[in-house]
Amino acid sequence: MKAIRPRLRAIAAVVLLAMGGWSGLRGAEVAKPSERAVFFPFCIDWHDAKKRDFSQQAEMLKELGYDGVGHIWLDGVAERLQSLDARGLGLFQITIQVDIAPGKQPYDPRLKEVLHLLRGRGVQFALLINGLKPSDPAGDERAVQVIREMANLVPDSGAQFLLYPHTDFWLERIEDCVRVADQVDLPDVGVMFNLCHWLRVSKDRDYTSRLKPALPRLMAVSINGADEWDREPGWGKYIQPLGRGDFDVAKFLRTLRALGFKGPVGLQCYGIEGDVREHLQESLNAWRRWSAAAP
Repeated sequence: MKAIRPRLRAIAAVVLLAMGGWSGLRGAEVAKPSERAVFFPFCIDWHDAKKRDFSQQAEMLKELGYDGVGHIWLDGVAERLQSLDARGLGLFQITIQVDIAPGKQPYDPRLKEVLHLLRGRGVQFALLINGLKPSDPAGDERAVQVIREMANLVPDSGAQFLLYPHTDFWLERIEDCVRVADQVDLPDVGVMFNLCHWLRVSKDRDYTSRLKPALPRLMAVSINGADEWDREPGWGKYIQPLGRGDFDVAKFLRTLRALGFKGPVGLQCYGIEGDVREHLQESLNAWRRWSAAAP
């Protein structure tokens, strides 16, 4: 009997992990493989060969076993929410753009309306901030003002605002995001680490030294299959389904666990061609395989 117990525990972990992975939006405890997790794809709309609508996407995600999805921009949020609620899925993130250039409307004025719509759901807003040259601290004062304004539009919304590092944007590096989030200094404002953008921007592959100082404000991470290096433009090598590419994503996830990160993990799908169902299944298989093997 003792000999088969480890096997039974492993089987139980796989079953539980089919329903998720790590739990909580924030935390510093080391997660166990059997704990409930939030794992969701985003950017699944634009390159799907089947051109599924929100309802069809929700049905597909439910069948595959994802927890929910991320949404891009503020168009169609009510429709997206309705399609997810009907199937017991979550809306975990909405990506929006912010412009801190002088004289510009910094964010979509529909944000307040959307925050009221999503009140109490704990949705994260991933902020892509542009308006000055990358990493220029001259924009800090304006950015802090705008981010605080956004965070206080609906004080009891329960939303979180994540500074999202994006190649060639003003907030281009995770270090930039941490610097600005520290100045904003609000509990519902944090940062997100995005593997594909870090691979494009970083001159080395030492992600641990970037993750450690970010941890106090790290509220989400995005992953995807990737090659270690790509000297060519475009995202074909830096955004692949999980399990492809020679960058060791499983080791990256083990590092996150060792550091104590338990927040939601987004699956970056931008630019992946073909039937989205096929690569979502491939990525979920890799996620479950790595999670089941976690110590």
